[in-house]
Amino acid sequence: MSDTPLYIKVHGDDNVAIIVNTMGLPEGTTFPCGLSLREFVPQGHKVALADLAEGEPILRYGEVIGHAARDIARGSWIEESLVRLPPAPALASLPLATNVPPAQPPLEGYTFEGFRNPDGSVGTKNVLGISMSVQCVAGVMDFAIERIKKELLPRYSNVDDVVAIEHAYGCGVAINAPEAVVPIRTLQNLARNPNLGGQVMVVGLGCEKLQPERLLPAGAAGDTSIMTLQDERHVGFGAMVASIMEMAEKRLRELNGRRRVTCPAADLVVGMQCGGSDAFSGVTANPAVGYASDLLVRAGATVMFSEVTEVRDAIHLLTPRAVDEEVGRALIREMDWYDRYLSAGQTDRSANPSPGNKKGGLANVVEKALGSIAKSGSSPIAGVLSPGQRADRKGLIYAATPASDFVCGTLQLASGCNMEVFTTGRGTPYGLAMVPVIKVSTRTALAERWHDLIDVDAGRIATGQATIEDIGWEIFRMILDVASGRKKTWADHWGLRNSLTLFNPAPVT
Repeated sequence: MSDTPLYIKVHGDDNVAIIVNTMGLPEGTTFPCGLSLREFVPQGHKVALADLAEGEPILRYGEVIGHAARDIARGSWIEESLVRLPPAPALASLPLATNVPPAQPPLEGYTFEGFRNPDGSVGTKNVLGISMSVQCVAGVMDFAIERIKKELLPRYSNVDDVVAIEHAYGCGVAINAPEAVVPIRTLQNLARNPNLGGQVMVVGLGCEKLQPERLLPAGAAGDTSIMTLQDERHVGFGAMVASIMEMAEKRLRELNGRRRVTCPAADLVVGMQCGGSDAFSGVTANPAVGYASDLLVRAGATVMFSEVTEVRDAIHLLTPRAVDEEVGRALIREMDWYDRYLSAGQTDRSANPSPGNKKGGLANVVEKALGSIAKSGSSPIAGVLSPGQRADRKGLIYAATPASDFVCGTLQLASGCNMEVFTTGRGTPYGLAMVPVIKVSTRTALAERWHDLIDVDAGRIATGQATIEDIGWEIFRMILDVASGRKKTWADHWGLRNSLTLFNPAPVT
């Protein structure tokens, strides 16, 4: 198969295709259709299927991803510099709820074994999360958690882990600025993640702007849920650590009593994300994840897709899918907010993609966005969340976040995801301590090289060894197995976890 020259043309109107072969293809390679390469074209990069005049639209996914910077002959490599970035879709004239997909048949009978919480949510892990109200206490927290894991956790075998909800926030910030709502509600909702079992615990300093009480859910008692280092009863460092450990052990006892019970797949809240994307993302891994998203929605679950700058240039394809005009306007609201946010920082959407994305064949953010939204599948968009808001409905949800893997992951945790599915083409060892992360590769070469980091190889779609539907079902079934604790992701096997990273658009004083 590797010796046969292969390219992928996504849409019938496309005038470019991407090269499938792992090592790329040399000048003179001829395809069965008669196309002959005029030069070497790397894997994942675009080849012109027709002569293109300067200024002519370059089409991929049936959409304009740019315009030819000069005349381009058929069979030429269309590398990044030959693609002029087109303007972003105007937000004022987008169609709203004009092409709402019909409901697909319900998918019944699928279950997983999860930890049911008093508020009705369900965890896929059983984790003690310890929040902090200010970065000042991070060192003490780290020391205490190391001791908790070594001395206490072995006594409570039904608890999977102890994690710190750490952050670089809480003081030296404009705590009452309008946009401070984003990091504050993110911290509030992180503590409510279903995998933490409702056992909220906050470590504070005492003099910070973000007072610990603001991080407690309604009804939680501050005198039993908050520990402050400046409390006069703490004489010395050892007393501080002892207080944290005492409070933690009470919660470990509660969590240890939890047991997995059979839950419908409708109790899943799955975050879909991509990182280290390449030109295969939009034709293998993301469409397969999109198929799995549709299966989850049919089963009654909640699915979140995110990353504003990797949606903005495809927003005209999403607003028609909104279930109603209110949801369509909410999509536009989040795009407009981010446009203004980037403008205030004297940058724009062209800051995305990364050098690695470009090396993987993505010429610009338009091409990247068109591939990114494939994770959303074909279901109606049922709701929109601003950064850090908690999901409040079933179905396909757009959860607005930056495209940064770490920030997006943190915000999806705050929105209540109990699982994540993460696609990658270039490769990243990304993981989260709080929820399992299933890694899906866009290329078989990556899955083979990173055989002990990648969970699902979607690259088989590119070579015809599997279909989008095949891999979509594989991802769906793996989600149920991982959520039940029957399978462990490679990231959890190795204990890989990225730090939580708050999105703070408010001023730092």
